[in-house]
Amino acid sequence: MIWNKQDKKGIQRAFKPQAEGKSVQVPEGLYTKCKGCATILFNQELDKNLRVCPKCGFHYQLSATERLYLTVDSGSFKEEDENLHSDNPLEFPEYPKKLRKSQERTRLTDAVITGTAKIHGMPVSIAITDFQFMGGSMGSVVGERITRAVERAMQKKCGMIIVSASGGGARMQEGILSLMQMAKISAALSRLHEAGLPYLSVLTDPTAGGVAASFGMLGDVNIAEPGAMIGFAGPRVIEQTIRQKLPKGFQRSEFLLSHGFVDVLVPRHELRDQLGKFLKYFWN
Repeated sequence: MIWNKQDKKGIQRAFKPQAEGKSVQVPEGLYTKCKGCATILFNQELDKNLRVCPKCGFHYQLSATERLYLTVDSGSFKEEDENLHSDNPLEFPEYPKKLRKSQERTRLTDAVITGTAKIHGMPVSIAITDFQFMGGSMGSVVGERITRAVERAMQKKCGMIIVSASGGGARMQEGILSLMQMAKISAALSRLHEAGLPYLSVLTDPTAGGVAASFGMLGDVNIAEPGAMIGFAGPRVIEQTIRQKLPKGFQRSEFLLSHGFVDVLVPRHELRDQLGKFLKYFWN
């Protein structure tokens, strides 16, 4: 590697010996230790690489907004049903407070973004869940938004895409009202299938609980990001229940691909192009 004079001066300043007794102060948020290979990564470079480790390919979680910009054509997205807000029908303690905290942290009104967009010029109805909003858990609003998104696909006669990042499954604070969303969305997807319209399910880390047990695994094509945890219950819960050691890599997307539960693994950089190819295939 060839360094110019300006580079050398910068390196010399960075590594200039500190006065005795003084510690080097490194600003927070500059670096990340990779969870896959323990490499120290410069956050700015990690962001440029779509939050994928350039050394080992470990895929970090993304927000729903980040995934939206990654997935659809620029400027094509129109949000729908953003005015639907969760209530507290069971008067569950602290539930409104948790909702407000998640809303402030994510700047979302609930755990899913839905709307219409284009991918490679082809119209789609799309829903993207966000793990940072109460674990991406599915309450009444999440279920209603996704159901409406599926019905919108039927109205517009276009493809449906759901990107799942939901480790929380059904939202316990809404009880049976949350659980019934599994059946409601599944029924809507069945009508979409009967209408001959494609549904592409994108499974990211994590996809678990009621999401994995319903619409997550119902795609005409089930697409997974590398290394994603996908399953109903977590590995530790399963091991404690059956009292057996699970196989290495159990519930990771590579394991599911080899056992036929996932159709294809698609790295993040290739996702939009691959979605475009699948949509084009279904329309031809």
